[in-house]
Amino acid sequence: MVYPKRLLNDHETVAVDLHPHWWYFAAPAAALILAIGLAIGTLVVTDVDTTERLVTGWLVLAVIALSATWVVIRYARWTTTHFVITNDRVIFRSGLVTKSGIEIPLERVNTVHFHQGIVERLVGAGDILIESGGESGQQRFTDIRQPDRIQRAIHGQMELGRSRSAAAAGSSVDVATQLEKLEGMLERGTLTPEEFTVQKQRLLGQ
Repeated sequence: MVYPKRLLNDHETVAVDLHPHWWYFAAPAAALILAIGLAIGTLVVTDVDTTERLVTGWLVLAVIALSATWVVIRYARWTTTHFVITNDRVIFRSGLVTKSGIEIPLERVNTVHFHQGIVERLVGAGDILIESGGESGQQRFTDIRQPDRIQRAIHGQMELGRSRSAAAAGSSVDVATQLEKLEGMLERGTLTPEEFTVQKQRLLGQ
């Protein structure tokens, strides 16, 4: 499931759209496997047609059912959890019944750190820590796929944003300079008022 376009601003494009890494399922999957192994062990160890086996069997089935429910709930959360990088902001949104989300404008991002433990490095998962000028100051995002690549992606979008801002500022300065030249030509009589008006409208139209 991709991030809904209706939640994007005008002229906003998505550079990265991620669900959590499959490591997100490690704990519930391990619990389910352990419960199934416990059930098999119970069948092997206990005697057939005994009260002990019946009681133990029901307990093990209950554990399996709880573990399977945990896996299903975790999967539902996985499908509705997005870590998104656009040309304007970093977005984290999650929730199946209740929704929660965080938005960090790229212009407010100060630094981006990532962390991987030994196991996380082996499986390609990790955490991203973003320090920004917002109220919270720091935001940590866990179970991110290839966090080093995500760090570079955020920095890349920040650089593109700065380049666009610099280009826009340069364009504004250039227009102002040309307007001053036109006014000077008008004062010197090089341009008639009608010609000045035409040239000014053409310049502002650009």
